[in-house]
Amino acid sequence: MRSPAGKRGLSCAAALSLALLGTGCAHMHLPWHHPPPPPPAPVHELDVTGAGTYPQYWKRNTLLLDLSSASGSGSVTLKPVAGTSWPVRIAVRVRPGAFPVLEVRGDQRLNLPISSSGAAPVDLEFTPGVYTAKTPRIVVSWGAAVTNPPPPNPGAVTPH
Repeated sequence: MRSPAGKRGLSCAAALSLALLGTGCAHMHLPWHHPPPPPPAPVHELDVTGAGTYPQYWKRNTLLLDLSSASGSGSVTLKPVAGTSWPVRIAVRVRPGAFPVLEVRGDQRLNLPISSSGAAPVDLEFTPGVYTAKTPRIVVSWGAAVTNPPPPNPGAVTPH
């Protein structure tokens, strides 16, 4: 018959063996654990002039202009890189609460109200008709509620 001290020693040895076995398998990855996807690679599809430098990324088939660092008021002018044409889809990434309105002026004018609540940046896609293949430039402005300025392109249509 074993003494209680012998049982205790056996229990400690078993626990120590399990602990060592567990640390030996620490290098193994669980099948549901995947590393986070890499950040998107910056691209240069549009020439951006104006206030600040804003990166561009592809998000599937949409060119994303990241304005999440923009605040207060400002504007940028977008033009296709020489020898290229406009992407089929363009979107902007904004931070809620950074400014109340984003205005896009190309062949048509588009006002996008920006929510003041929320923590994560949101992506806003330009609606069809804001620009066409023949649009020379797109002006993106942000800040307080915008007035009704003349369109930036001759012959542009401003919907009411």
